[in-house]
Amino acid sequence: MNATDTTGSRLANPTTLKILRWGGPVVWAAALVIVWIQDGLPLSRDRLVMWILLGLLAFSLTNVKGWVRSVVIEWLPFLAILWAYDLLRGQADGLLFQAHVLPQLRADEFLAGAVAPTVRLQDWLWDGPFTIHWYDYFAWFVYVSYFLSTYVVAAVLWFVARDRFRRYVVMVSLVAMMSFVTYALFPAAPPWMASQFGELEPTTRSIGVIWSHIPIGNFDSLYEKGAAYSNQVAAVPSLHGAYTLLVVLILWPLVPRWVRVPLALYPLAMTFALVYTAEHYVVDILLGWLYTLVAFWAVNRLFDRLAERRERREAAAST
Repeated sequence: MNATDTTGSRLANPTTLKILRWGGPVVWAAALVIVWIQDGLPLSRDRLVMWILLGLLAFSLTNVKGWVRSVVIEWLPFLAILWAYDLLRGQADGLLFQAHVLPQLRADEFLAGAVAPTVRLQDWLWDGPFTIHWYDYFAWFVYVSYFLSTYVVAAVLWFVARDRFRRYVVMVSLVAMMSFVTYALFPAAPPWMASQFGELEPTTRSIGVIWSHIPIGNFDSLYEKGAAYSNQVAAVPSLHGAYTLLVVLILWPLVPRWVRVPLALYPLAMTFALVYTAEHYVVDILLGWLYTLVAFWAVNRLFDRLAERRERREAAAST
């Protein structure tokens, strides 16, 4: 008797199923390696998303109809919302108000005891553009991970925990929209810009400096799309901080206990990277965490209620 895949179409035999299950991922991985060797890692957002979706297809060759349905219903709206966020974020500068410089600076000085944490960290650790230490590379690596983690985590969840994937993409979208509203109502200058305005002691926006020392090609393509929609005063809240915490919250029940320790340290590492490199104040990150907690609670509550209603309807239909 011939095997049948999940779409209901007949396959020749179980051997064909096995070839599709293993052959697709192998071909996809081999193609990715070839592209990596020839052109560098595909890290611009459009290429990254394309390779992620192709990877999901490679792992779904026994259920191509399901893959198409998921891409159309779940992935495309998610990607469209993030694209719209990028576009709107670039227009939020001066949409309603001029950029604020002092409120977030004074809040950080209050939290740290008179001197902003960025100033303290750079006084202690930053030795200029020609002396790059291991912790500078660490800060760069953690900072850059933000550009990959949102999409990679979505792909992993789609494959191993579809219900959690759906919750996650709604949470990501909700945090993005909440953040845009805040950028429009409260455009805010980051620490490096406050230094340029003379409101903060001299600081260095060091990410770009460290980037120039990275001996791996094509990493600058991470900025390729974002630069077109960049907004220098969309600093409150920090989406780097918000999404990092969201990754921890969404993955926590799924990972082994030994993974939870480094996972829990991820938001703290991102906080160090953002504050040390003068990209964000601590209060920017704390507000991003608050937005994440609100979105995480609200979306889970909504999905749980929808699931309860569905269960009640199914129970009533079966009686």
